[in-house]
Amino acid sequence: MTIPLVIVGCGGHGREALSIARAMNTDAGRPQWHLVGFVDDRPSEENLKRVQKLDVPYLGGLPWLRDAPADTHHVIGIGDPRTRRAVAQRVDAYGTPATSLIHPAATVGPDTEHGPGFVAFAGARVTTNVTIGRHVHLNQNVTVGHDTALADFVSVNPLAAVSGDCQLGEAVLIGTTAAVLQGLRIGRDATVGAGACVTRDVPADAVVKGVPAR
Repeated sequence: MTIPLVIVGCGGHGREALSIARAMNTDAGRPQWHLVGFVDDRPSEENLKRVQKLDVPYLGGLPWLRDAPADTHHVIGIGDPRTRRAVAQRVDAYGTPATSLIHPAATVGPDTEHGPGFVAFAGARVTTNVTIGRHVHLNQNVTVGHDTALADFVSVNPLAAVSGDCQLGEAVLIGTTAAVLQGLRIGRDATVGAGACVTRDVPADAVVKGVPAR
């Protein structure tokens, strides 16, 4: 039996989540997900047109989930970690469980633990003894090294590298092609800019950029 799946957010990140679910259906040899549609409170006209091309319906705003069938699952397809956290707080109240999507072309170590809502895009690489929280997104071709802990709502953007034994706090954003060196700590709600190289701990709420990141 397939599991009904609703994607929260019909922007680019949400549509990429749809592509992961479809890849999983193809890889499994039999469909795993029944793709019900997208929910979004304020979709742009352009994104509605793009969703229509994917042959998956736009269902309405987030409250659609309140009356969804009991077996309906959701995944939050929103790239910004703080927005994803706020949306998760709303969606949790509707009672539909969050599910995880792992692209067949991603590699996640067998001893990795992850919470609901985890999304691993194509080419993501997670090695060994990694702990991943709720609604964490690892984008295309990122790497996460051994013994690292990613708290809830972390986003690691494409081609970024997080070395071993690092700790990333809640809703941390690691920008595209950035690098976090071994053993470092990045505090809650901090942002590492694209292309930055983090060589020392980053406090909560900080924004760092450059090589080395400052």
